[in-house]
Amino acid sequence: MSTVKTTLNRRSFLKASALAGGGMMLSFSWLAGCKPTKEETLAMPKEWFELNSYIKIGNNGVVTLMSANPEFGSNVKTSMPMILADELDVDWENVIVKQADFYPQRFDRQFTGGSQGIRRGWEPLRTAGATARQMLVMAAAKNWKVPGEEITTEAGTLHHKSSGKKAGYGEVASLAATLDIPEEVKLKEIKDFKVIGHSKKNVEGQNIVTGKPMFAMDRDEEDMLIAMIAHPPAFGLKVKSVDTSSVKNMPGIKDVFTFTTLKDDYERNGFDTTTFTELIAIVGNTTWEVMNAKKALKAEWQETPDKEVVVQGWQGKEKVLIPGGIESTDGHKAQMEATAKKQAQELRKDGDPEKAFANAAKVIERTYSAPYLAHNCMEPVNCFAHVTKDKAEIYGPIQAPEFIMQALSARLGMPREKIQINLARMGGGFGQRAYGHHMVEAAVISQKMNAPVKMMYTREDDMSYGIYRPTYTATYRAALDENNNLIAFHVKGGGIPEHPVAANRFPAGAVDHYLAEGWALKSNITIGAFRAPRSNFIAGAEQSFLDEVAELAGKDPIDFRLELLERAKNNPVGENNDYDPERYAGVLKLVKEKSKWNEKPADVHRGVSAYFCHNSYVAEVLDLKMVDNMPKVEKVYAAVDCGIVVNPDAAKNMGEGAIVDGIGNAFFGEMTFVDGVPQKKNFDQYRMIRQKEVPESIEVHFVQNEHDPTGLGEPLFPPVFAAVANALYKATGKRFYNQPFVQDLQTSELQM
Repeated sequence: MSTVKTTLNRRSFLKASALAGGGMMLSFSWLAGCKPTKEETLAMPKEWFELNSYIKIGNNGVVTLMSANPEFGSNVKTSMPMILADELDVDWENVIVKQADFYPQRFDRQFTGGSQGIRRGWEPLRTAGATARQMLVMAAAKNWKVPGEEITTEAGTLHHKSSGKKAGYGEVASLAATLDIPEEVKLKEIKDFKVIGHSKKNVEGQNIVTGKPMFAMDRDEEDMLIAMIAHPPAFGLKVKSVDTSSVKNMPGIKDVFTFTTLKDDYERNGFDTTTFTELIAIVGNTTWEVMNAKKALKAEWQETPDKEVVVQGWQGKEKVLIPGGIESTDGHKAQMEATAKKQAQELRKDGDPEKAFANAAKVIERTYSAPYLAHNCMEPVNCFAHVTKDKAEIYGPIQAPEFIMQALSARLGMPREKIQINLARMGGGFGQRAYGHHMVEAAVISQKMNAPVKMMYTREDDMSYGIYRPTYTATYRAALDENNNLIAFHVKGGGIPEHPVAANRFPAGAVDHYLAEGWALKSNITIGAFRAPRSNFIAGAEQSFLDEVAELAGKDPIDFRLELLERAKNNPVGENNDYDPERYAGVLKLVKEKSKWNEKPADVHRGVSAYFCHNSYVAEVLDLKMVDNMPKVEKVYAAVDCGIVVNPDAAKNMGEGAIVDGIGNAFFGEMTFVDGVPQKKNFDQYRMIRQKEVPESIEVHFVQNEHDPTGLGEPLFPPVFAAVANALYKATGKRFYNQPFVQDLQTSELQM
């Protein structure tokens, strides 16, 4: 049992207060409750449902736990309250979870993304639950006049063994609310967890399968108008003129106008996208009428000049150049090929790589590439906004509400405290919903129309509006000595507009002579976070290359990696290696065991891959068969070390989704541009994985340990690309260097 301080940081401290109807509220960020009957629910004081705290315990025993983080399918709305409930010691069967609104003054880090939700919430949530439990114990001790140390709790009930007294939490909640917050509390031993580590159903599962209104798209208010956006048809263009006369008189149309989302002197933050800041709004009564008007709209466009904007990013303030003009994929490839031959920024250097390469017995060099990818969330971008003179209410899909508040406040001319962002459930995110430009667009339209507005993108708008996964390339070199030992390793990676190289990741630390370099090119094609940024390319390239190096060395690909990790563990090179070689080796050994690596069926072609990112370790073995001369992924084995798994069933589901997504993008994912125009605008053009192409079986195995939880939403995605490439090599005899792999497959091999 560990002891922790209850004051967590400057902003998120615990605070207890009494409920008007009796009971206790413990705040700093969250809340759930014992499930009452319908009649009991109706009888509860209204304030118990004003969910703005972590924990509320009514005097009838009703407990409510709040989910502060936005939910887009990563299960944070279920898993994070499970942590709180375990330390509070309530029965999960009696828990109700509610979604909190955006409330930065009370909640800490209302952000879902980067596989950081559980990791960042682990200690604060445990501390909040343990604090509430301790205060209830203190209240019972005061009532019963017994030492608090003699009181135990179980499933929402307090017990005093020697006197035989017992009470529900609700019976002492009001008294507990009057007590001081203890300066420190004791957390449970891991072996005593009753909720954590046991699979729980998604708290929204029933609402999802029964089609209950949950998304911003479901919003419907009296006098609400419908709005759509017309953006330039190509990157590098802006509005020149608009003929609104022909559509303003169409049935149901209220107005057509141009507007800007960011003012010229606005200083951006890293999540204010540079995509199309000058737009045309079409506003009317119904979706059908607005869609028809949008199709009939006539506008002229002109090229944008070079533009320099000021951005306050993670590394401080900087001036960023947005090139003007028209760009194309062919031009990007030529630029990248030329730049890759030039000197790049040195990111890390160990030993004397050039000398080692010059004296090596064998040298191998390979180049890998990947295109832009579109997020393609199931739910297209949308947002409800109602802006009046006094306040703004925003309701929409957003992963990081705090990051868009600055732009909203500046554009509306309204202080932040008058802007309320309500968090809708998202139909996917994958990084796209970290950007809230759609909220600014909806808010500006509502302000102009002086009415509530629901703004919606069509699928074509969503796919052609920008914020893509960057396009990347990387060249690897490896040198072997006469005994086939890896003695030198060189990676030089670049992309638009960033390089993908993580200089301190494996195999850095396992090779005497190591060099990592990076370069980047500017573009006006807008990119953004995409599931496991940078790792989603570099893992595939690196792990494909290591497979080929292992083959050159005449070694089993898993044993080759384990050999390097053993070196990194026992005699590491450098001090800034950002991985634990023992945990890295652990997932490789587990996947080797679970897949029965050395007992491969005769008709199966196997690929292996392993990667560390977002603080977690993953190894995957992918089984592929050729069926009617077409590759078919039959089965995937995954071994994961993400520390303690809070909700095993949900964790497994998340891993399966990442693997399926990775297979689809490895084979088919690609966005190209001609004269700035996105070449794919809907699913008849943008190829996604189909149901029949999903593996028959995916096994996700978790390493059992007592490390605090780390990332899970993203880490299973990056290694899949190399597992597919390495299995394809075994099936076809050809290496696959360029994503999507469908491009390098012969038609006779893949009739898709």
